[in-house]
Amino acid sequence: MLLWAADGRLTGRAHEVLERGAGSVLVSAATIWEIEIKRAAGRLDAPEDVAELVDHSGFERLSIGFNHVREAGRLPPIHGDPFDRMLIAQARLESLVLVTSDEMISRYDVQVLAVESG
Repeated sequence: MLLWAADGRLTGRAHEVLERGAGSVLVSAATIWEIEIKRAAGRLDAPEDVAELVDHSGFERLSIGFNHVREAGRLPPIHGDPFDRMLIAQARLESLVLVTSDEMISRYDVQVLAVESG
């Protein structure tokens, strides 16, 4: 299963990977949270119904649990972004492959499917 790290810079190749993904594609609540914060601040042009779009896409929702929070807080301080740290924690605990263009994430003990950024 793939865990998608939403990144507006991902290329068509990334979308291709997601569409033909191995099994299910999950979208973390942390991804929606980050999108909403950036959209509200005017730093991201995103639809107002991102969560609804995820549901209609056939992707699955991944909630944030206490175990995810604990794991994110205990990660080595390689990456400072709290949203990315949450995605790393979720991928580790749920045995997911994290789809991302952020090369720093691969420095953690987590399975990554690296995609180019646009």
